[in-house]
Amino acid sequence: MSLILEELVPQNFFRIIISGLTALFVTWQSIPVIRKTCEERNLSDSPIKRSSHKHPVPTFGGVGIFAGTLIGYMIWNFMDEGYLMHKVFACTIILFFLGIKDDIYGLSATKKIFSQILAALLIVVGSDLRISSFFGIFGVHELPYIVSVGFSIFLIVALINAFNLIDGIDGLSAGVAMIASGGFALWFMLNGYWSLACLGFSLSASLFAFLRFNFSNTSKIFMGDTGSLIVGFWVAVMALKFVEVNVLNINSDNVYQNAPVIAIALLSVPIFDTLRVFSLRILRGKSPFSADRSHLHHLMVDLGLSHVVASFILYGFTILFTSAIYFSRMYFTNTQLAISILVIFSLYILVGFLLEKERVRYVRSKASTFKEDRQKKMDSGKLVTEKGA
Repeated sequence: MSLILEELVPQNFFRIIISGLTALFVTWQSIPVIRKTCEERNLSDSPIKRSSHKHPVPTFGGVGIFAGTLIGYMIWNFMDEGYLMHKVFACTIILFFLGIKDDIYGLSATKKIFSQILAALLIVVGSDLRISSFFGIFGVHELPYIVSVGFSIFLIVALINAFNLIDGIDGLSAGVAMIASGGFALWFMLNGYWSLACLGFSLSASLFAFLRFNFSNTSKIFMGDTGSLIVGFWVAVMALKFVEVNVLNINSDNVYQNAPVIAIALLSVPIFDTLRVFSLRILRGKSPFSADRSHLHHLMVDLGLSHVVASFILYGFTILFTSAIYFSRMYFTNTQLAISILVIFSLYILVGFLLEKERVRYVRSKASTFKEDRQKKMDSGKLVTEKGA
């Protein structure tokens, strides 16, 4: 009797279901152990002025995501794996240990960017995964090879850092990545790209398990740079592959001529937030990499929304925006859809501007109330003293 898993479960669909459940179980069970180890070794993130938490929190949730996703994926041998997936996991190891070191000791921005560029270069050049066409957006079709390589490397590095930048409140980065990876995985599965579908569903399931702890008040853990680097990288690879597959299969019935705009919509929160925050910092004469609380999610929390509510609002925005682009794709050209994305981005900037103004008013109001309460207490104390006299 053969006990080879592939022979016991020959259908790829059921393999992916098992992989997702395995990833969910591994991450769910490993994070309590990771939390305990972090507490014993004092490996926690201490709150600073711009932090959204008030007490030290363990920061190695990314280890659980890494373990769950890889174990979920590795239990099968998919025939369409090819050399891309081997390069993906080689780069994942690089970024994983980079994140571990950064979470423990801290690394300079230069070292982190260099390592990210190295990983992106290995994927883009080493496996020829690159954006080679804009599908006619603003009249641009096929890209020259050098432009394609440079642009693709930039996209991977930018998306890695975008997911890191939105990891400022509980659940946001992990939840958006869960939605994006699940969306890409569904398309890969429906079109027979089983290895990428397995990676996407394993990652999505692992992130779901992580969110159970990230949202918790009693057993909270952060994914840290360890998590945000590998999660951003995996989602970036799936996004590039999603776009490029639709270029290569241009004569197929399953092709999405609107693949780039669909990918942008699915990743709109990290893309929009990064562009908005970087632009604001540059206009204010600051470094685009300087830390502050100008992110949209910070503004929402500062105005009294909980982390859960703020994150779910942005989840809803991602799902609704992507659905709108997806269902309107057959009625509009790619350029028209790209213009609609620019309009939504402008509205995103406007919302951020209004929230910043409201935060200033809200902070002043709270300060004024605090002074009035303090003055009343002082006056009450004086009155008691006078009566006693």
